[in-house]
Amino acid sequence: MQRYMRFFVAAVLAVAAMPACAARFELQLGRSYMDNHGANTVFLEGVFAEHMLGNTGLTWSPDVSLGWIDGRDLARHRHYHYAHYSYSAHPEAWIGAAGARLRFADENAWYRPLFFSFQPAVHGGRTLALSSSYEFVSTLGWQAKYWSVQIRHISNGDLHVPNRGETMLLLGITLP
Repeated sequence: MQRYMRFFVAAVLAVAAMPACAARFELQLGRSYMDNHGANTVFLEGVFAEHMLGNTGLTWSPDVSLGWIDGRDLARHRHYHYAHYSYSAHPEAWIGAAGARLRFADENAWYRPLFFSFQPAVHGGRTLALSSSYEFVSTLGWQAKYWSVQIRHISNGDLHVPNRGETMLLLGITLP
């Protein structure tokens, strides 16, 4: 219960620190998977004003997020060693990321709510899934007026071993 309280306090501070110019704040809840093993996850995301990306028919928005992924107690992964490092699936992970969200510019198109975002990230709590101090966050989603659904993958892009990554399904609710 203590770790949920820490996340709540961090989320409140993050919202207070984000500039008032954010176009959308979202609380995202879901389930993350490393291999076939699930864990609860929570993200707080701020998406800022859209800008045209030249004449491409796309828009981009600055996108920042703070997330938490619960640990897993998996007997077979308690003491995984690689080089001089020891990893396990047990620690929880905190993730801070900033990047860009891309959407189609056509306001009337059926596919307008579809988006893709990419964010470089840092995190605390090295795990078997998130083994380096930096990660990359890729998200494909559908954004309605007050909610969103998205598939998110976080990994280090095979720049460090192990590279199992976290893949999650998130449901988001727009905050007032």
